[in-house]
Amino acid sequence: MSEAVSDLRRAAQQWLAQDPDPATRAELRAILDDGDDQALADRFGARLEFGTAGLRGELGAGPNRMNRVTVMRAAAGLAACLPPGGRVIVGFDARHGSRQFADDTAAVLAGAGLRPEVFTDPVPTPVLAHFTRAHGDVVAGVMVTASHNPPRDNGYKVYWADGAQIVPPTDAQISAAIDAVARVDDLPLGTGRPVHQNADLYLDAVSSLRLGSPDPNLSIVYTPLHGVGRDVLLAAFDRAGFSAPAVVAEQAEPDPDFPTVAFPNPEEPGALDLALALARERGADLVIANDPDADRCAVAVPNPGPDGGWRVLTGDEVGGLLAEHILRHTTGHDRLIATTIVSSSLLASIAAAHGVRFAESLTGFKWIMRAGGPSDRLVFGYEEALGYSVGDDHGVLVNDKDGITAALAIAALAAQARRNDRTLPDLLDDQARRYGLHTTAQLSIRMHDPSQITTTMTRLRATPPTNLAGHTVESIDDLLHAGTNGLPPTDGLRFRLAGGARIVVRPSGTEPKLKCYLEVVQPVDGDIATARTRAAAELDALHEAVSAALS
Repeated sequence: MSEAVSDLRRAAQQWLAQDPDPATRAELRAILDDGDDQALADRFGARLEFGTAGLRGELGAGPNRMNRVTVMRAAAGLAACLPPGGRVIVGFDARHGSRQFADDTAAVLAGAGLRPEVFTDPVPTPVLAHFTRAHGDVVAGVMVTASHNPPRDNGYKVYWADGAQIVPPTDAQISAAIDAVARVDDLPLGTGRPVHQNADLYLDAVSSLRLGSPDPNLSIVYTPLHGVGRDVLLAAFDRAGFSAPAVVAEQAEPDPDFPTVAFPNPEEPGALDLALALARERGADLVIANDPDADRCAVAVPNPGPDGGWRVLTGDEVGGLLAEHILRHTTGHDRLIATTIVSSSLLASIAAAHGVRFAESLTGFKWIMRAGGPSDRLVFGYEEALGYSVGDDHGVLVNDKDGITAALAIAALAAQARRNDRTLPDLLDDQARRYGLHTTAQLSIRMHDPSQITTTMTRLRATPPTNLAGHTVESIDDLLHAGTNGLPPTDGLRFRLAGGARIVVRPSGTEPKLKCYLEVVQPVDGDIATARTRAAAELDALHEAVSAALS
């Protein structure tokens, strides 16, 4: 037996001695008994890294998996970075292990002298984020969720007192404190207080938003994709005066196995099939879907024409529609609307037309919520990955993406359009005529060797393309340089092309691949359908050119 394998087995034995979970202990004993050194190396050769997204990974034994030991270590590290006696709110979704992880978190926090409170039932992520922000004595919040990841995963998100996800250097401080934790079976444990009101505080706040008048004749189909959004969304719609959406029965109940979808992400092909089928059956006006923790919102609308098809709107399309809707329901030149460097440039044009402020951020809502300056009043933020934060004259309701208030806002906009004999596609056409047709797409290039990502980014910096699909590259923003456009440094390149086209290339933060975000802007000087055809062809050509440039 090699020294490396001996070290792994020694680490596994030490893990067994402190693991309070009989299931993961049994898993690890079986691996040791079978002599499965590969499985051992996969679990103990690395560990889940705590970063600005907290923790997320596959369930199982060992430091490279989500389990009770990993969670208790994370809770102890967090506790070390919080003021003594601080109040901490803990929420959880309906995934495998979530409730136990929440209870373990509360026990460790209480043992460290903090005052944890745990929701009694699974809650959507925006409910936890809002609760954290709404109480002045709350110092942090923890949400146990893996959002739209596969069924085998779980995760751990940390919010600070402002109800926003943590950013550097807080993440590094917590990570260092986690590294300093010895054995979890030596940690003092206590008990958290239950939070019985669940979503009431959030729903009260949602009820105060003025997002537009409901239309009782608007027919909506909704799916929570086996997640935890249904009850809160239905309650929010009821309080706002909307008729109850028809819920997809097969996906209505929380189910950690997500049996009807290959991947519980509303962006994935096929995820909305059951909802679209029900919408066709009922002749619905609108389809709304949340991801399993209800922080994202997908939208589909009937496609005009005799075929009776449905059109799933992109995150950028919904973002543009919601931005103007929120701006029409708010006032003041200090209003700010914000999005990320990889989302459509349309939002900047909308801000200019409405005389309000605009800001870009790095990807992720932890950055969107911190966009702008101290005199800005953020009323809307979005990212192209179906994330939206909506608000009113008091600012955004939740300092994170919120799929429930976004659903309410899009329903109010659809109701308003219906009263005017218009549709959401009509409103998109109006925007295209006013601002130019902004068409976006994504391209992911998987690298078998992760070192290829570094090599490719280095090559792009050294010898960048000068022309892509007939578009001259007019300028390049290297986002790795601190202060580029006022942004924190990140590994990414933004190519600005002639004609308003744009490409952003960055490494994925979770997988060995490069992610590319493409946008073309087509002026509309005649028939909108013709402009869309031209834009689609231009985007296809750009897609092909970028693929060739990165291969």
